[in-house]
Amino acid sequence: MITNKIEIDNNKFDINLKFYFFLKHLVKSKLTSSQISKTLEICNNPRVSNWQDTVNRLERLIETFTGQRKKDDYSIVIEQIQNDEDLYLFIFSLNLYAIKDVLLAESKLKETILGKRLANLHPLSLEYDKLSLLTPYSRRVNGALLALVFFEKLENGISDFMSSDVESYLQSLSDDSIALRRKGIEPNQIFTLILSESINQAIISDSGSNYEDRILSVLIDYIGINPASISKIHDNKDASTEYDFFFKLEDNRTYGIGAKKTLRERYKQFIKTALTSDIDVMMTITIGLDLTPNKAETIRSHGVYIFVADEVYDSRQDLISQNGIFPVGELTKETLLSL
Repeated sequence: MITNKIEIDNNKFDINLKFYFFLKHLVKSKLTSSQISKTLEICNNPRVSNWQDTVNRLERLIETFTGQRKKDDYSIVIEQIQNDEDLYLFIFSLNLYAIKDVLLAESKLKETILGKRLANLHPLSLEYDKLSLLTPYSRRVNGALLALVFFEKLENGISDFMSSDVESYLQSLSDDSIALRRKGIEPNQIFTLILSESINQAIISDSGSNYEDRILSVLIDYIGINPASISKIHDNKDASTEYDFFFKLEDNRTYGIGAKKTLRERYKQFIKTALTSDIDVMMTITIGLDLTPNKAETIRSHGVYIFVADEVYDSRQDLISQNGIFPVGELTKETLLSL
């Protein structure tokens, strides 16, 4: 069967590549608002006769910048301006770069809203876990959708969707976007690449990696344990077993917690350790989705207490019926002292 190959016109590829290059290195140069303003003033000066004269003035402007790295990064951009079309594309790129932070701030708002929802959930609940997995990505998705809407409005000539102070600025940006689209530029796709990269750099993705931090917050905020008294240690008798949290309460007993979202084979570490350990109370805290009846029985048969997400516990009669298995909602000082 003969199929048509997917091909991209070379001219279209080249102009979009240069567009990406301009945006990428403008981001790297980290221009201040004043430097952006001065650059645009030079580029839009009606008394400058040609692109080469503009480049010469921009090179003189670069010499006023502080920091050699910024000078170098910006010089790389200016060197790519080789004709009037390049200059036009550079100006468009610079205007988009200037508005990038506005969209970044908007995209971050969705993450803030999700953060407020998280604040009302127990840190070790299944709902909290599911929502926290999505939170780091919300800014990326929201940023991409905001960019889509932004360019849809620009390309439809709509310029009144932000404050009245920037309406004329957006109208000019809209005109440029429409003109460059005719030349093969894909503003939304290329700008979204840059926006996504900026968002990624701004995010420390903690999808699932902060489970121990959440347990620590429960020990401190819900139970009232002094954070200075909590440590991470290996068992004295069995160095292969690590307690993510080790502490004492007022009953002077020692408590060791193994904290893993999923148990997999890790639960087996308790089998031999429990027989020799000096720890008074051994516990494991887990979401509980992979806690089978056999695993639960094995862990409990060695005197290790289990805490799982409330939603998992409430839906599992086999967990409810076993002594020594608790929902994380009952991870309180009273419960710990009763073990």
